[in-house]
Amino acid sequence: MSTPRFLTLPPGVTARRIETSAGIFAILEALPVSGVAERWPALLVPGYTGSKEDFIAILQTLAQAGRRVVAMDLRGQYQSPGPEDPAAYSCAALGADVDTIATAVSGGDPVHLLGHSFGGLVTRESVLDGTAKLASYTLMSSGPAGIVGPREQVGRAMLDELTTLGVEHIWTTRVEPEAIRAGVSDEIVAFLRRRLLAASPTGLLTMGRAVLNAADRVDELCQSGLATLVLYGEHDDGWPPALQSEMAHQLDADCVVVPGAAHSPAVEAPETTAAALTRFWNAAESEILHR
Repeated sequence: MSTPRFLTLPPGVTARRIETSAGIFAILEALPVSGVAERWPALLVPGYTGSKEDFIAILQTLAQAGRRVVAMDLRGQYQSPGPEDPAAYSCAALGADVDTIATAVSGGDPVHLLGHSFGGLVTRESVLDGTAKLASYTLMSSGPAGIVGPREQVGRAMLDELTTLGVEHIWTTRVEPEAIRAGVSDEIVAFLRRRLLAASPTGLLTMGRAVLNAADRVDELCQSGLATLVLYGEHDDGWPPALQSEMAHQLDADCVVVPGAAHSPAVEAPETTAAALTRFWNAAESEILHR
C-alpha cells in the first residue's frame, strides 16, 4: 500500500469532484502558483488500494513547470463512489473511466498519462483503446502482466481473507500493524484506515484479481507509437526491477531508475521523480510539436 508522508495540500493544489457521464470522480488538481499552465496537462492514476493522495508530494513541483496536473481516485477508490457490480472494476471499464477524465481535464490538448502499479494495468487500456488524446504514457512501478514474487503471494492470501473475513479484518491484521511497524504517524494511519474502509469491497476483490492475473499486453503497446517512459525505484518490491527494465527495452521506452526508492517513487523520492517526469513530458511535447 502506497503511504503518503503528509496530507496538507501544497499551494496551488485543490481537492475537487468531477461529474461525468461515467459518474463522479474525486481529484486533486494542481496549477502553477506563479505563471500560467501553458504546457499540456497530465493525469496521474493510482494503484490498487491507493488514491490520489499517493501523488501529493509531486503535484506542486509538476504544476510549477507550467502545466495542469490532475491525480484521481479510480471508481470505487476512497472518495470516488462505485457500484457493487464486478464488471465496473475490470481493467477495461476502469480504463474507460480514465478516458473520460482525460477528456474532461484536457481542455482540448493532448494529455500526459501516468499509471502507478495497478494503475499501469488500467491506463494501458486507455492507450490501447485510442479514445483519449494522449501526448505520452508513463508506467510507474508497473509491469507487463500480473504482479509476481512476494507481493503476489501476499495478494493472493489477502484476497482469500477479503472473501471470507472482510475489509476490517485486513485492516486490523495486515495494514495497521505494518504501518505501525514502519513508524507511520497517527494522522497517516488514520487516513489509511479511512481510505481502505471507504473502498468498494467488490472493487477491492475485482481489482485485486486483476492485479494478480492480468495478461501481458506489451506486444500490443509496442504498436501504439506513443512516447513511453518506464520509471521505477531501484529497490522496487513489486514487479522486479529487471522485469521492468526488460519491458522498457521491449517498448523502446525511456527508462528511469529512481535511486533510493522502492515501489512508490512519488512518495519516496518526490523531487527526483518530478524532475524525471517533467523532462520526459517536455521532450514528448517538443517532439510532437516539431513533427
